[in-house]
Amino acid sequence: MNLRLTIAFVALALFAACGGAENDKEMTPANADTAPPQAAPAAPDAASDDPAARLNRLAEAYFDEMLKLNPLFATFIGDDRYNDRIANSIGAQHRAAEKEMNTRYLERLGEIDPQALDGQDRLTYLVFERDLRENIEGFRFPSHLIPVNQFRGMHNYFARLGSGASLHPFNTVKDYDDFLSRSDDFVVWMDQAIVNMKEGTTQGVVQPRILMERVIPQIEALLKDEPEETVFWKPVENMPETISGAERDRLTAAYREAIATKVMPAYRRLLAYIQDSYLASARETVGLNALPDGEAWYAFRVKSYTTTDLTADEIHEIGLAEVARIHEQMRGVIAEVGFEGTLEEFFAFLNDDPQFYFASEEELLTSYRSLMADLDVKALKLFDSLPRTGYEIRPVEAYRAKSSSAGSYVSPSPDGSRPGVFYVNTYDLSARPRWGMESLFLHEAVPGHHFQNALAIELTDLPRLRRFGSYTAYGEGWGLYAESLGKELGVYEDPYQYFGALAAELWRAIRLVVDTGLHHKGWSREQVLEFMYSNTAVKEARAVSEAERYIAIPGQALAYKIGQLQIRTLRDEAEAAWGDDFDVKAFHRQVLNDGELPLDVLAAKIRRWSEERGQ
Repeated sequence: MNLRLTIAFVALALFAACGGAENDKEMTPANADTAPPQAAPAAPDAASDDPAARLNRLAEAYFDEMLKLNPLFATFIGDDRYNDRIANSIGAQHRAAEKEMNTRYLERLGEIDPQALDGQDRLTYLVFERDLRENIEGFRFPSHLIPVNQFRGMHNYFARLGSGASLHPFNTVKDYDDFLSRSDDFVVWMDQAIVNMKEGTTQGVVQPRILMERVIPQIEALLKDEPEETVFWKPVENMPETISGAERDRLTAAYREAIATKVMPAYRRLLAYIQDSYLASARETVGLNALPDGEAWYAFRVKSYTTTDLTADEIHEIGLAEVARIHEQMRGVIAEVGFEGTLEEFFAFLNDDPQFYFASEEELLTSYRSLMADLDVKALKLFDSLPRTGYEIRPVEAYRAKSSSAGSYVSPSPDGSRPGVFYVNTYDLSARPRWGMESLFLHEAVPGHHFQNALAIELTDLPRLRRFGSYTAYGEGWGLYAESLGKELGVYEDPYQYFGALAAELWRAIRLVVDTGLHHKGWSREQVLEFMYSNTAVKEARAVSEAERYIAIPGQALAYKIGQLQIRTLRDEAEAAWGDDFDVKAFHRQVLNDGELPLDVLAAKIRRWSEERGQ
């Protein structure tokens, strides 16, 4: 995993959606009763010169040092040692410390001979080395000067963290005191963001105006005159009965003061700066290539997100070819249902006919929950390695629903005490068609992200940088590959649901075209919207949200389709090597049983396995 990118975008992962928007693999939430994740078993002292033992000790030392520098990441994986901190991750001192750490560990890793390693240890070396090099390379680009947009930013993340319904635990007096301490650090981060944005205006590194205009109502929605009216008061309202007497009174007073005198003023300072100063300096362009060194910056993000050597031009052409192929499959469904008209007219029919929409939020949630028992059984057709931990379906919280898309997934706690969560967006039912339900479920829940994430967390023999690693191309590629298994699993029996799966896949193909169009070929926001309207069935609300998401997070949207295509190619190669003996369950085990891997590392591993089976 690219740890630096994972941490930098963790707020993004918490506020975006997959299957229709963003999901950089939402990180594991903490739990008050969860012990810190244990390191992989240490080698005995007698084996101190053994390369594998040295590697694993080095990986564990790095992970511990990284957690100390990134306390929120520690909370995400259930390690509560730093629950009283938020790092000033965009500050110069912190950035220098991270760069020095990665450089130092790369030098130490270079002292280990990779040829002396095999199996999981060889994979760990390849992953570790790749991450360190990429982390160091990433410091070339000034992402810290554009720390806030509508999809990524502490302004949204901290509100969710402090709501009492998210990752920070609120069960003990210490939990409550920890968040008060984190509130102080939040103020530091917000003020640093203003400093950085001011510096960005002098260097010409600024956000597009359209994105910052979307940030303003997000902050305004969080601002309240009375502490009791804010989302941060929820933990006080829901304070456990075990906290009573003087401690309860002290915490209540402390939260009232912190919200009124620290948290709300920090939000107001950021809002005032954006409205009064930053918007005037924000740019009208929308592509990353419009910024200084922007072409190289985008190329780096393409490489980071896809974990391939594909260029932006190559990906653009792949996208165009995939759009054309999927359109042809869609025309086959149109013929099957007997619709008389063009593809564009069928899109309009799907958008406009009331039969394709839910009447209420409850009906939408009930329909999704009805799929749970069905898919848990049908998954056994293709999988024999199932996670021990279950999952739940919940609606996206109201305060973030407008900026999120169809769905997202949050991993379970490492000890299994908290299940995974599939968040379904119930905002604007006119943008949540029934025909998109089954494919979204397969992507987010079973056999998609729930299988992928929960199984990885359960790999307790691996170093933590492998268990908790995150590669968007692998994770989202797996999610989209999971969607493609619908007919094999016995779903998509309704042709409209199958069309919905094709429409979901079409979105990922469109992303290849428009993301590279925006950030490499100079497309405008309007050109992106026009391409969407011309090639798929989409309502304006979703099209705008998607387009602005691609503007906000250059390169991330490429990972889905590139990852799916790679996994499908590896399966095709394995089927050819195995012939009649091909075992799809064994193939899925091979893809899932090592945690998330860069696509090139995964490909080399699967090809070795296929060759061995084919001999």
